[in-house]
Amino acid sequence: MRHSDWGTVSARWAGIRSETVDVHGAAVHYLRAGSEHDGPAHLLVHPLGGSATLWMDLIPHLAAFGPVYVPDLPGTLFGHTEMPHPRAARLAPNVRFLRAFTGTLGLEKATVHGWSMGGLVAAMFADLAPERVGRLVLAAPALPARLPEEEARWWRTIGRACLSAAQPLARTVLRAGARPLLEMKIRTYADHGTLTGGEKLVGGDLSRLSPEMTALIGDELRAADPARLGDAVTAMTSVMRAIFADPEPVRAALSRVSAPTLILWGETDNIVIDGAREDMTVRRPDWTQHTIPDAGHAFPLEAPGVYAETVARWAGYTS
Repeated sequence: MRHSDWGTVSARWAGIRSETVDVHGAAVHYLRAGSEHDGPAHLLVHPLGGSATLWMDLIPHLAAFGPVYVPDLPGTLFGHTEMPHPRAARLAPNVRFLRAFTGTLGLEKATVHGWSMGGLVAAMFADLAPERVGRLVLAAPALPARLPEEEARWWRTIGRACLSAAQPLARTVLRAGARPLLEMKIRTYADHGTLTGGEKLVGGDLSRLSPEMTALIGDELRAADPARLGDAVTAMTSVMRAIFADPEPVRAALSRVSAPTLILWGETDNIVIDGAREDMTVRRPDWTQHTIPDAGHAFPLEAPGVYAETVARWAGYTS
């Protein structure tokens, strides 16, 4: 969905605008809020396969501290950014996309927020283009964890082969079954005005999401193009390969990140990889970690005010 002012959908989203910019020949849709004169820019990176609108309820809170920019990454299920090439939904192309997008807009020293798989994209971007990143905030990021040697060996061999085989197979299956899968997600998550059942997957309490956000998720699921599910599979398999089958390049990139970094975790998150928090404590003891109480993987929407207040305290922002 696109609106010149999202205040026409809900007063809570007044001032959020849908805009389009040409990035190396591709039309990129992004959300924008706040004034560029108010403070440091905030760049929000959504979970891969999602879209910029997943950040809707957090955007007004962050716009109190500075302008907010939220692009639809290539290969989203709900977004409106053109796919520049068939592999654009993968991890590495998305990292390069952020460099091109921020270059086009002239963003430098932004506070970059990445959520879930978008957290991995944001962290890799901070390594690729350090001049564009002033601070880094990772919300429930998908990061490598130290695995038992037997499990790590499985991922390096059999797991790597399974990922290579699964992607084309899944895309073929989805050509026939995408619409029924979307309809099942609509029934599970949004047909009754609440995201019932989702807590088992992501943890936390999804009834805390605003009614407007729940309705928007339902509307976007109903309007989604089933063919785009294949791109979501591409994105997910590329991330799984990076954090399980071949994690050393990611670890090397994380070790080079120079921006001050805050990692936020949901206390009851059911998705975050076991051991990721502990591994980051050892590898980057200079990074700040904070847990959001009584929240799951969707805490940027469960508790957007708490998220923004936590970031503001850490970064020293004033509205």
